[in-house]
Amino acid sequence: QEYLEFRKERSQMLLSRRNQLLLEFSFWNEPLPREGPNIYELRTYKLKPGTMIEWGNNWARAIKYRQENQEAVGGFFSQIGELYVVHHLWAYKDLQSREETRNAAWRKRGWDENVYYTVPLIRNMESRIMIPLKISPLQ
Repeated sequence: QEYLEFRKERSQMLLSRRNQLLLEFSFWNEPLPREGPNIYELRTYKLKPGTMIEWGNNWARAIKYRQENQEAVGGFFSQIGELYVVHHLWAYKDLQSREETRNAAWRKRGWDENVYYTVPLIRNMESRIMIPLKISPLQ
């Protein structure tokens, strides 16, 4: 009964809704429970049609530059819903550590080359900062 009441209340707040069925890139870590506190960045890339394999090949090489601080949580791509959409999920202690980690990647030889080859594949990109709920295994 409580759930039905929640659904009714929720439906009055929703303006739109969309779903995607995602698969995980094989070269990313599997998302595992994580000690916190952390913030999470969800980066979404909408790619040009026909570029998913090229994107994946470049990121299979690029991900090694972003493993030092265990910030790579997961990488996913759409199978059903809007196609050629990629999501990367990153964990950081705070916004300052996010900035430091991202800047450190640019100082690593080879990171700029991977960015150079993937940027032309992107039609649109978005970044969202998320704070986990207390019940989330990703703290």
